[in-house]
Amino acid sequence: MKKALITGITGQDGSYLAEFLLCKGYEIHGLIRRASTFNTGRIDHLYRDFHDPQARIYLHYGDLSVSGQLTDLLQEIRPDEIYHLGAQSHVRVSFDMPEYTGDVTGLGTIRLLEAIRKTGIRTRFYQASSSEMFGAAPPPQDEATPFQPRSPYAAAKVYAYYVVRNYRDAYNLFASNGILFNHESPRRGETFVTRKITRAATRIKLGLQDKLFLGNLEAKRDWGFAGDYVEAMWLMLQQERPDDYVIATGETHSVREFAEKVFAKLGLDYQRHVAIDPRYFRPTEVDVLLGDAAKARKALNWEPKVGFDQLIDMMVAADMETAEKEKTLVNAGFTCGNHRMV
Repeated sequence: MKKALITGITGQDGSYLAEFLLCKGYEIHGLIRRASTFNTGRIDHLYRDFHDPQARIYLHYGDLSVSGQLTDLLQEIRPDEIYHLGAQSHVRVSFDMPEYTGDVTGLGTIRLLEAIRKTGIRTRFYQASSSEMFGAAPPPQDEATPFQPRSPYAAAKVYAYYVVRNYRDAYNLFASNGILFNHESPRRGETFVTRKITRAATRIKLGLQDKLFLGNLEAKRDWGFAGDYVEAMWLMLQQERPDDYVIATGETHSVREFAEKVFAKLGLDYQRHVAIDPRYFRPTEVDVLLGDAAKARKALNWEPKVGFDQLIDMMVAADMETAEKEKTLVNAGFTCGNHRMV
């Protein structure tokens, strides 16, 4: 049975990857941060108590800012594959927390690579790189496109990308970068723009709120389904040699188009409910991201399965179910002002 270590296992990508690897027969170990409340909601349906003989997923408390702890963990687990998904991954927040973003998103990667080097374990390493690294580079963007990062998050990811390449060359590590363009799902965090839109639109439909405040509606992104993209991560580590790959759909859509489609599916006019709040604009914007995944399609035999409209349908359906549950609580009187008493 292969062992995989996933940092960021409680995030959107980590939960889909855990499901995928369980279906492949892996034993999974996940790195999670200690918190006073449980933050494992996305993987609760996968987890079994470690006393259960059928358990194949194990969670370990740890922090990407503590190098010695990472070294000890790798020595203990000795994973066959490491999927490094953990990061401070919100672009707008990185402008407010640039030092923290650099420490976790950038230096967290080199701490893991150093742990591999020091322990000498034979493992394959996947680094979650980001299309945000391309920044102001003109589209379409592929593996040969020069990086022009436009945020502290993107700059930290560029550092991590080159560190992976350096350790691959210097120490002969099997380390690959997956340059993933935007990928969404019903499990996306509610502060990310796509989920923010579907969450608000369904609540507006049910009368739970009236306005949705957004920033730059003209920003264009290449949006795919997270469940498709985790398969590409796995495929990268099954290759004979490590390499770097762009993963994208090859289509780009604006935030305005996304919002318009979501509201239209609910029989609403987005212009009546969407307002612009300048606070949501980034100090430096990324206008257009459009990926060329020709290399991955050929080398990995990978293709996205879920299209743009299907992705929207999936997210709207899930958030409508959430909004209906919330509406039930409101009708039952479990509110105090704008605060739910649950």
